[in-house]
Amino acid sequence: MDNITVLNKSISTKKINQDDYISITDIAKYKDEVDANDIIKNWFRNRNTIEFLGLWEKLNNADFKPVEFDLIKNDAGLNSFTMSAKKWCEKTGAIGVISKSGRYGGTYAHKDIAFEFASWVSVELKLYLIKEFQRLKEEEYKQLGWDIKRNLTKINYRIHTDAIKNNIIPNIVNQSQINYVYASEADILNIALFGQTAKEFKESNPTNKGNIRDYADVSQLVCLANLESLNALFIEEGLSQAKRLIKLNQVAINQMKILVDDKNIEYLKAKE
Repeated sequence: MDNITVLNKSISTKKINQDDYISITDIAKYKDEVDANDIIKNWFRNRNTIEFLGLWEKLNNADFKPVEFDLIKNDAGLNSFTMSAKKWCEKTGAIGVISKSGRYGGTYAHKDIAFEFASWVSVELKLYLIKEFQRLKEEEYKQLGWDIKRNLTKINYRIHTDAIKNNIIPNIVNQSQINYVYASEADILNIALFGQTAKEFKESNPTNKGNIRDYADVSQLVCLANLESLNALFIEEGLSQAKRLIKLNQVAINQMKILVDDKNIEYLKAKE
């Protein structure tokens, strides 16, 4: 769950089944802090609201109940007509609106519906809400992009270490020997790409937190992921450490020349 601030009001958002939902209870509080639920009920009494909600459900919800919806739509707009978010969901099987009671409850709506409700409350509020929501999504995409790049390296590292385990480490060794081989193999990549071992980096940068790879830029991370896959292949082919280091260094030089000039890489850097 994330909160965004719109016109000095905190509005919560959360993921439900991978879709973005926004608290329309918080949106209603922009108009009336005390009677927010009544504002939502008044919106649900509107015939245009019911038609909009029904159309959204037909487009997005295979389990929506059209017969029950038609009965509700026929009564919508009458003086005697009453409707709430909870009642709407129970009768029609709607998924676009979620209403729960309790301390951490409230009424949430899919972003498409929440923006429509915000427009009914205040056009100004809707415009600022869309702007802040887009900013939130940009931050999420930025973080997602970085996570994907880091996870790609981690996945390739698993391939890399499995190849070491299956092809380099002798059958009978103690744990310290195993750890040494892993560290040694990791430093082959460090030397090929960064020109130094992890220990040398740490000694020359004693105040830095993390390891040498934590300070790699986007181009270096992409290249490192490729080197890990190649090193695993070279290990399978039985190449010695010395030969692998020379090959990996040549690949690193060629790939970095290409990546440094790649406009897409520059775009990713700008997003960091």
